[in-house]
Amino acid sequence: MVIKIDKRDRATVFRDRLRQAMEEMQVNQSALARATGVDRSTLSQLLKDQGARLPNGQLVAECASVLGVSTDWLLGLSDRPESATALLATAVAMTEAPRSMVDDQIFAWHQEAAGYKIRHVPAGLPDMLKTEAMLRWEYAPSLGRTIDQAIGAAQDRLNWMRSARSDYEIALPMSEVESFANGSGFYAGIAPALRRRELAHLRDLHAQLYPTLRLHLYDPRKLFSAPITVFGPLLAAIYIGRNYLVFRDTERVTALTVHFDQLVRDASISRRDLSTYLDGLISKIN
Repeated sequence: MVIKIDKRDRATVFRDRLRQAMEEMQVNQSALARATGVDRSTLSQLLKDQGARLPNGQLVAECASVLGVSTDWLLGLSDRPESATALLATAVAMTEAPRSMVDDQIFAWHQEAAGYKIRHVPAGLPDMLKTEAMLRWEYAPSLGRTIDQAIGAAQDRLNWMRSARSDYEIALPMSEVESFANGSGFYAGIAPALRRRELAHLRDLHAQLYPTLRLHLYDPRKLFSAPITVFGPLLAAIYIGRNYLVFRDTERVTALTVHFDQLVRDASISRRDLSTYLDGLISKIN
């Protein structure tokens, strides 16, 4: 619903906010007049006028641009003084995602969302649910001597989940789990014994931590998902390789939440069937 404001009231809001912006930016009337291309007397009269007079759209836009605020805010149409560009920069950000489990930024987001539900679609099997042997197989070639530190970081993440600071719901592509069980693709070369132990560890950990932890397996042939994490209503991060694309605006966080919930609703293997499914995979590993 559009709320109408009397023209005189809007003119008062404009004058007050223009003065406020000038003070905060330390721009006097002479400087603003030069920057906007109007006579100083015109600007002075506009600021002193107690009537319903408003400047034309061009002057409002020029003032907003010089002072770094939005025209909507100057005219009382918004309570946010930021320009559209500034709002977008706040809502969307790129954060570096190094090839390492020691990711302070991700853990900081988990801490920020303490008490909220964390929805997660990992790029592979979740690090915090892997055995130490599996972590060493995967990360030792790239991390070298820092692998022990990385394993500690994964354990910290698991301990955080055990403390029930947040509920974790994880949607895994079923093909990823089956590829691991078969030792194919990315997981080629992993010994059968390690694959059996890893799947049993995943099964037992899920049973131990439920309902704080809930795992679902979806079919990516029916519904695809990029790796994403939704930290309650606060933010959502999409993993795109070397960076995270981070959203903090309500509309996009909600859209990604809806996307995740659709993965859960359409899951081929629900949390109730997970143990039976994993036992079946374990039995087929030679």
